[in-house]
Amino acid sequence: MKSLKTSTKHKLMKKILNSLIIIVLAGFTITAKAQTTSGKIKGQVIDGSHKTIEAATISLLNAKDSSVVKFSVANKTGHYQFENIPAGEYIISVSAVGHNKGYSEKVEIKNDETNISVKTIELIPQPKGMAGVTVTSTRPFIEQKIDRTIINVEASVTNAGATALDVLEKSPGVTVDKDGNISLKGKQGVMVMMDGRPTYLSAAELTNYLKNLPASAIDQIEIMTNPPAKYDAAGNAGIINIKAKKNKQQGFNGSFNANYGQGKYWKGNSSVNLNYRTGKVNLFANANVSEWNGFQTLTIHRRFKDDATKETKAIFDQVSNMRNSSNY
Repeated sequence: MKSLKTSTKHKLMKKILNSLIIIVLAGFTITAKAQTTSGKIKGQVIDGSHKTIEAATISLLNAKDSSVVKFSVANKTGHYQFENIPAGEYIISVSAVGHNKGYSEKVEIKNDETNISVKTIELIPQPKGMAGVTVTSTRPFIEQKIDRTIINVEASVTNAGATALDVLEKSPGVTVDKDGNISLKGKQGVMVMMDGRPTYLSAAELTNYLKNLPASAIDQIEIMTNPPAKYDAAGNAGIINIKAKKNKQQGFNGSFNANYGQGKYWKGNSSVNLNYRTGKVNLFANANVSEWNGFQTLTIHRRFKDDATKETKAIFDQVSNMRNSSNY
């Protein structure tokens, strides 16, 4: 009789334990969904005469502080889209040559609404006057070529004090996950090159290098989803070519840059570039030093309810604060 009671007790304990495991796993699943909600934002831009505007620069801005989250380029029909955008409130900004800048209404990605269609944005053409003519030459921030998209880093003031990784995260079609893996148009296996040469770095080493490379040392970033035949594109989903600045002045010259940023923690980088050119001979050297500090906060909240009464039986709260830093 005692052995039978003990066996029944063990079965009951095992059943309770299994139920608790299922509840905890379900809680983790719900929390994971809440933490990883992302969505897509799409829309179209036209000009005042209802014609489509090709190659307009589309900026996704954070509604709270107007900081740039991502860039895109309108296609031939004026359509654009942003993918894998975290939950939050955003504003779309559109700029095109010969037009005044246009803005969308505030849009929000929520857990139950992840595919957002923005109302068509109409740009007003700038008035043309012939009282005086001033010719200026400036490079656009984003250039759309036949086989590649070119990012002119210095053409955007938002890149001041940023790193190469910051610029890549905002570039059209480029996604950088929390582990630093770079994908292009949702495809992994992107080849990252420096001045047309493979970096031969692991994913972790490349992320650390780009995180500590100041944007001020970069001239252009070329993004090629369908690389030309001269590139060996076998086994990768495209090519990202980072072109460093080059000094073509004769004689000995150099430059020094220092950047500082402050959020919850500080980050900063500095670089020195020395160059000596005479005739066909060019000697150059550069050095970079950087320190980066960041943080991540993970909040978990669970309520355990009685199946019959639906009353809360227990509440579980957990907050984890993690600080990350790197030196280069």
